[in-house]
Amino acid sequence: MAGTGLILGPVVFDGFEVASGVSFGGGQRLVVHDLPGGRRVVDALGRQDMTIGFRGFFSGSDATLRARLVDELRASGALLPLIWDVFFYSVVVRSFVADYQCGWWIPFRLECLVVRDEASALIETAVDLGASVVADLGAAAAQALPLVPSIGAAQAAASQSGAAVAGTGAYLAASAGVAQAQGALTASVGTAEGAIDPATLFGGGSAGAGIASLGAMGAATGSLAALVTASGYAGRAARNLGNAST
Repeated sequence: MAGTGLILGPVVFDGFEVASGVSFGGGQRLVVHDLPGGRRVVDALGRQDMTIGFRGFFSGSDATLRARLVDELRASGALLPLIWDVFFYSVVVRSFVADYQCGWWIPFRLECLVVRDEASALIETAVDLGASVVADLGAAAAQALPLVPSIGAAQAAASQSGAAVAGTGAYLAASAGVAQAQGALTASVGTAEGAIDPATLFGGGSAGAGIASLGAMGAATGSLAALVTASGYAGRAARNLGNAST
């Protein structure tokens, strides 16, 4: 799968490990009332997400360790962040099935039960541009302000009178502040991704060492999830500012 890969808890999947792509989506829970004369009334009861799944291959010298680690996630039943591209879900590993063929080549399939779609708020339509920009930066600050202080400065600039009117000094300051916050978020995401690099995770050279690293990786995983969410809010704030009229 092209792109930056897929992250499940402390594990980064990439290359052959997500060779099949990722299936997602679902349905809508419906109650259908068939009335006399062929009329029909439908009650929509809400989204019903399907399991998110993918197939791949663990390969290389750490294939067995990575398979063991994912199986430990399955056995734990823990709530985990699942992140790729612009998608961010909280999930539980529903099934993990691996086919051990040799120590350096292990095909597998994995399915995750969706508990929450954490990024769904990012695609809601903004009603008021100025208020939306401030609200989005506030949401970004709530996620990542301790990690990226420049979000606070961007939020303050966007709150000034005229910040949503293109061409004003307040608008230029808000745009510059949001751009700076986006750059800092991108850099912080890269740092957090590096903290859960598989090479670091399996540096101990044994299954026990890899599994023991789960606790230490939790903080980095939580930071990465918060930063990815904050990046989504900051990105929407930037787009809304770009649509401002004079």
